Amino acid sequence: MSKIIQNAFQNSDSPKLPLVIVNPKSAGGSTQGSWAGIASDLRAHFGPFQVAFTKKPGDGIILAKKAAESGRNLIISCGGDGTINEVVNGIMQAENPEVEMGVFPSGTGGDFRRTIGIPPEPRQAAKALREGKTQIIDVGKVTYVSHKDISESRYFLNISSFGLSAEINKRVGANSFLKWLPFGKTIRGKAKFAFSTFQEVLEIESRVVNVLVDDKTSNLLQTLNFCVCNGRFFGGGMKIAPDAKLDDGYFDLVNIGDIKTARILLNGYKLYNGTHLDLREVQASHAKKIEVTPVNENAIINIEADGELPGKLPATFEILPKALKIRVPR
Repeated sequence: MSKIIQNAFQNSDSPKLPLVIVNPKSAGGSTQGSWAGIASDLRAHFGPFQVAFTKKPGDGIILAKKAAESGRNLIISCGGDGTINEVVNGIMQAENPEVEMGVFPSGTGGDFRRTIGIPPEPRQAAKALREGKTQIIDVGKVTYVSHKDISESRYFLNISSFGLSAEINKRVGANSFLKWLPFGKTIRGKAKFAFSTFQEVLEIESRVVNVLVDDKTSNLLQTLNFCVCNGRFFGGGMKIAPDAKLDDGYFDLVNIGDIKTARILLNGYKLYNGTHLDLREVQASHAKKIEVTPVNENAIINIEADGELPGKLPATFEILPKALKIRVPR
C-alpha cells in the first residue's frame, strides 16, 4: 500500500465522517491546482469531511475498499468518470451494502454526473450532496480478457462499450499533445472527444461479432460501436442511451451498425441530443446479460468501461440490480 494511502487512514480522526477521494490529475491536472478552492466550497456548502488523494491508477479502488470496510457511511469521488469507476469498484469489492457513494465532479467528461443530475459548479454540487437523497441503483459488471490475456472482471456505473468508442478513448489519451498547442487548453470535454472522434471515424471499420443475449439464441452482428448502457451519456456529453434508467434492472443496448463515414459526420449532432435512435443503422434493445465474442478469433477488439480501457473481447456483461446506494439531488 502506498504511503499516501497509509497516511490518509492513519491521520483519520473519525471513520464516520464522509471521505472524499480526490484524483489530483483529473481535469487535465487542474484539480491539483484548484483543490484549495474546491475544498473551501465543499466544506462551506456540504460540511466537514476527510480527504485522501490518489497518486497513481488503482489507488481509488484501494482507498474506497478500505474506507468501506472500516465503516465509512459516505464515500465521495472527486474527479472524472475514471475516478468514479475506481471508487465504485472499491466499494463493490468491500461488499458493504450500507455504504453510500457521492459524486463531486472535477473531471473532463462528466458523463455519469449528467445522468444523476449533479451540477458541474462546485458550490452547487456540494449543496446537492448535502441536501440530496439516497437512491439505490444498478451496477454493471463486465468480465473480459485483460491486455495480459488473463480473465478479469470490473464493475461500471455508466456505460461499457467496444468499437469506435473504445478507440476514441485511446485517441483522447494519445491527443495529450494538444495541450502544447496555442489552442490546446481549450480542447477539453466535448471538444476534445469530438476532435478525437473526427480523427477516428476516418479510419474505423465495422466488425462482426457473435452476441448472445440473456442466454437465448446467439446472433451475428455487424457493429461499428456497441454500447451496454446503465447511464445515458458517454464520450463527453453524447446522449447515447436517452431512455436508460439506473434502477430498472436492465441494460439499454445500443448498436451502431455499418454506417458510412459521411453519415457519421452528417449525423454526429444526433448523438448529443439523443435522436440517433431514429437512424436506420442504429438498433436499441434491453437485456440483463450479454456475451460477445469476435467472429475472427485473431481480431483484437478493445472494450471500455466508464472511459477506462481494461481489456478486450470476448466479454460478458451482467446487470447487478439494486447493488449500490448513491446520493442524488432532490
